[in-house]
Amino acid sequence: MEAMQTYNLTKTYGNKTVVDHINLSVKKGTIFGFLGKNGAGKSTFINMITGLIHPTSGSFEILGHPAGKLKDIQQAIGVLPDYSTFYDDFTALDHLKYFSKLLHVPFSKQELIAILERVGLEDAIHVKAKNFSFGMKKKLGIAQALINQPEILFLDEPTSGVDANAVLNIHSIIDEIAAKGTTIFLTSHNLNEVEKLCDEIAIMNQGVIQKQGNMKQLRDQFSQEIIIHIQHRMITEEEQQQLKTGLCELTDKLEIDETNSEIVVSANGRIPQVNKWFVQHDIDVFRLEVDEPSLEEIFLQLE
Repeated sequence: MEAMQTYNLTKTYGNKTVVDHINLSVKKGTIFGFLGKNGAGKSTFINMITGLIHPTSGSFEILGHPAGKLKDIQQAIGVLPDYSTFYDDFTALDHLKYFSKLLHVPFSKQELIAILERVGLEDAIHVKAKNFSFGMKKKLGIAQALINQPEILFLDEPTSGVDANAVLNIHSIIDEIAAKGTTIFLTSHNLNEVEKLCDEIAIMNQGVIQKQGNMKQLRDQFSQEIIIHIQHRMITEEEQQQLKTGLCELTDKLEIDETNSEIVVSANGRIPQVNKWFVQHDIDVFRLEVDEPSLEEIFLQLE
């Protein structure tokens, strides 16, 4: 089942097209990464989906409801903007009490405290927001976004400005709520974070989706070459020549020396064949590593 679908979704301002006929499908229960450099159109796209601005043309559905019926499911949507604004003289607990009343979500005080503890604010439950660091405000924003137990959650830069321990905690929360069936729509400039968390990724550039898929699919689109680095026992010049002769059918490019070899293949299926060749010729392999392009390399290719 699809949690979200867009059909030629477009937004123009005057003569400038910011979002250009986007067709995007997000499966329910997945963590979907949405990337793009500044000005790519990401925020405009999200603002249309969440009802903050109207599309110029095209349409979309969220949780099976069309754009015109968005009010019917707003209770099922959670949003964490990049910069959340809070009331200076409200404590963390005051904020959750206030938002639970706005959303008509009947939580007890202990249940609200449990949400704050879940995001790592157990020491700031009764601290006023004016004394919060940026990272603490980010955690409170996540707590606020979770208060209505949303079916689809939009997270804009959920870990920017927080310390390393908090990042790990937030990642754990994202994995946990996705495992329970919540769909996560995540934007982040931390490409390692997106690569680690997301089931599928779309990369937006100048208003259009340039690439989309899981990491394997993106890597396949990026490069047809797979580089294998092998650390092995010391081999003689004769054995080096045997390697070059024996592996020539599997690769057009290889570098062999006494203890390390680098072999380039065109398909994953050839990796075990290379390893088998070493084993069959009694050459001990101590380490075999495969170079795969990172999400950062794929992203930078589009710049």
